Amino acid sequence: MTTAAPERTALPPLGRVYLARAGVELKEFFRQRESVVFTLVFPVILLLGLGAVLDYDLGAGVDFPQYFMAGVITAGIVGASLQNMAIHIAAERSDGTLKSLRGTPMPASAYFVGKVVQVLAVAVATIVLLLLVGVLVYGIDLPSGADWLTFAWVSVLGAAACTLLGIVVSTLARNGRSASATVTPIALVLEFVSGVFMPFDQVPAWLQDVAAVFPVKWLAQGLRSVFLPDALAAREPGGSWELGTVALVLGLWCVAGLVLCALTFRWQDRGTG
Repeated sequence: MTTAAPERTALPPLGRVYLARAGVELKEFFRQRESVVFTLVFPVILLLGLGAVLDYDLGAGVDFPQYFMAGVITAGIVGASLQNMAIHIAAERSDGTLKSLRGTPMPASAYFVGKVVQVLAVAVATIVLLLLVGVLVYGIDLPSGADWLTFAWVSVLGAAACTLLGIVVSTLARNGRSASATVTPIALVLEFVSGVFMPFDQVPAWLQDVAAVFPVKWLAQGLRSVFLPDALAAREPGGSWELGTVALVLGLWCVAGLVLCALTFRWQDRGTG
């Protein structure tokens, strides 16, 4: 008498798996108060603090809060993507979450889709909050017409590129405890050399060249194009907003990021079995 093999439970459709994983990622993020406060509130504090202290005219009728709007939104996107992503993945790798997930029937792609959905949701919430504070406190002039479309594609491409860079950077942390100390300086250095906290033409030329290699600089430049008048485009290194180059570099970073993720991603800490 032969024993029938146990039936395998069929997985639900891939779309449902992706939605379920995205829901888990969002719930986990918003249950961590420290992460929510740092990711959502810190850019607002930057806008309120620096906008009040550095209230001067940059020419063409643009004051510092108006100029800084692009920079602080860039900081918010970098915080939600590169920084938050790298720290959380390193922590999940260290506490065994990634190893456990790897042993389940869930496809690996669902984990990354869930992370991307979380980043986009948090980035949108951060942008909306910053725009509200900017308009109500400083009377920021919002984009108009086609500038909203530019705002959208620059933000999405920039968030995607920085998310993939964050996944790669997560592998630099030896464990979850060292993740914040490893990742935060990298994010801050990229933001400083990319002109996030100051006019980009005040950054030394050699640092501008370094910044041009990474997506943060191009994200900030693309966002400046929607918040600033065309008269200030002459202060950019190329003498214009270079939106074609912005799209090209961010797109290339998305492709390169996928390749680097495939080559470097680890499901366990170094030295673990």
